Amino acid sequence: MNWQLSWQRWPEYRLLMRLDKPIGIYLLLWPTWWALWLAAEGVPDLSLLIIFSLGVLLMRSAGCVINDYADRNFDGLVERTAQRPLAQGRVSAVEALQLFTLLVALSASLLLWLNWQTVLLSVVALLLAAAYPFMKRYTHLPQLVLGAAFSWGMPMAFMAIQLQLPPLVWYLYLANLCWTIAYDTYYAMVDKADDMKAGIKSTAILFGRHALLMIILLQLSSLLLLGYVGLIAKLSVVYYAALVCCALAFVYQYRLAVTGRNGCFKAFLHNHYVGLLVFAGIVLHYCFFRG
Repeated sequence: MNWQLSWQRWPEYRLLMRLDKPIGIYLLLWPTWWALWLAAEGVPDLSLLIIFSLGVLLMRSAGCVINDYADRNFDGLVERTAQRPLAQGRVSAVEALQLFTLLVALSASLLLWLNWQTVLLSVVALLLAAAYPFMKRYTHLPQLVLGAAFSWGMPMAFMAIQLQLPPLVWYLYLANLCWTIAYDTYYAMVDKADDMKAGIKSTAILFGRHALLMIILLQLSSLLLLGYVGLIAKLSVVYYAALVCCALAFVYQYRLAVTGRNGCFKAFLHNHYVGLLVFAGIVLHYCFFRG
């Protein structure tokens, strides 16, 4: 396979990696930072913070590329994705695969500064990221696979810092899994009609007219699990105040979603603030309320 990537085509690659739409970076970064602060019981080592943050940027970009490669024959049938570079033929399939390989290689280079146990866990992260785009062909639960992928930085963070995976990290993992399925169901509701025509599966289609109810139940489960994480970690009242704010944010998202497709997309985007609220609760505890 001849090398086809060219820096002159960077504007198209930037769109392919969705660097113009950073919401995915935020939704992956916040949970990773939750785990880093909880594992370190305060501010994590700067080198680890840089490594994990760069890893989020690179792997999210790689995930977008492989997602568009998998959907290159479907995106043109969906209104929201019809203008993407691969769907329009502005980037070739070979270029997309080479860009994905480059991004994964750059991400893998970050592992040289981590312990071997974390490196082993990273293999699972790569498998989940590569598998997710293809799941929508075979199951109505691609959002579950996305949640598993978006949450895997959490056990990696704990292993990098503590060299163990305590029960706390798995409750945190499940909380983020439920939250991710909820917000990505909002996202899938935007494309539901087009997806059904194209034969693409999603939780929005699986849940049908009960989709909003299922989102509420998933969000409630996430809050309860995050509350239990707070108990295990002995977090103070400021953290629980942040969770109350998250609950209010979820109510606001519901009010947006009932207005239709555009409201569902706005509800999805609003989850950036939910991730920020949880992070703020954790950071404020360790800065001002611990002990």
